[in-house]
This record gives sequence, structure tokens and C-alpha cells, in this order.
Amino acid sequence: MASYYAGSYEEPHFLESCSLCRKHLGLNSDIFMYRGDKAFCSNECREEQIESDEAKEKSWKVSARSLRKKSSEAAKDCKTVRTGTLVVA
Repeated sequence: MASYYAGSYEEPHFLESCSLCRKHLGLNSDIFMYRGDKAFCSNECREEQIESDEAKEKSWKVSARSLRKKSSEAAKDCKTVRTGTLVVA
């Protein structure tokens, strides 16, 4: 939970609550880490985040591949245009 003190907004320390469900992480409870800076209250929450991240990465890769394909197809369709000086007599 974020705190508001004397006109400033303070983010909680990443080990205070689960990065997914925001459940408070107790002092004597297990903490499941992911990517070094995300803490989770359970292995289930951690796995859900991993699956979500993998799905996003897969989507980005497919999008990037599609964009490269469209870009190369557009390049094939382009006509070469030469610029220079035109003299008409």
C-alpha cells in the first residue's frame, strides 16, 4: 500500500507486499522472488507473473516479426525515385 506523507507520495518497499495480489508480506513468511526486484506471497502468484511476462514477450516477438515482414514487403513495392536537376530547353 502506498503512503501519503506531508504532501509527498511514497511508494512502499518492494518487499512489503506481493507484486501481483498486493497481499502484505509478513516478517516470518516465505517470499518468492522473480527477476530480482519483484516479491510474491506464494509460488502461485510468482508463476502467474512469469506466465504473463512470457505471453507479453511472445506477443512482442510476433508483432516485431510481422512489422519486419510488412516493412520488407513495402520496400519491394517502392519505386526508385531519382532526385537531381532537371533542365528543360
